[in-house]
Amino acid sequence: MKMTLPDNERALLLLKTKGPQPLVSLAKDLNVSTEGARFQLIKLSNEGLVETHTESKGKGRPQQVWSLTQLGHARFPDTHAELTVRLIKKMQDTLGEAALLEVIEANGKDGQRKYLHQLSGVEDLEGRVSGLAKIRDEEGYMADYSKNEEGYLLVENHCPICSAAQACLGFCRAELETFKTVLGEHVSVERVEHIVKGGRRCAYKIKPQ
Repeated sequence: MKMTLPDNERALLLLKTKGPQPLVSLAKDLNVSTEGARFQLIKLSNEGLVETHTESKGKGRPQQVWSLTQLGHARFPDTHAELTVRLIKKMQDTLGEAALLEVIEANGKDGQRKYLHQLSGVEDLEGRVSGLAKIRDEEGYMADYSKNEEGYLLVENHCPICSAAQACLGFCRAELETFKTVLGEHVSVERVEHIVKGGRRCAYKIKPQ
């Protein structure tokens, strides 16, 4: 049986997966009144988890938009973050940058083999993109994809290894290489948003060549 989250936790999850949202949209997704949504958001704001700013669009009235703070983003786990960063720094200090990158590359090759095995028998591009999104979602990346005129957009709303990636961008390069290998040589994969570089999410534009 699926557990129902409290409204405040659902609000955090909505802001994580959908990005900054106006009060009316949050109330609708939460299935509560705007006053009910405002009450939950004020509580979260008092805890330092969300913040608000005013946006003006066109000729309409300015609207209040809510988003996660850095502390709010931290509510979503970064797998073994502190230990991982310490180990990365220690490896850099004792073995050197080249050795660290070699280990990351080898780990990336393991990931490629794993993903290729899980997607074996899936020939069409959308099936592989869908399968990759499902695998990444199960690994904690809050992943999903959508189809557009050019191809597909693979989105990861969370990075469970963010601290490690910030300590060494080799992890991000290895992930991009893994996606390219798994989706095939006749497919273009371009990272268009990047959490480590200040983005709200990681997003990849995927299209056949």
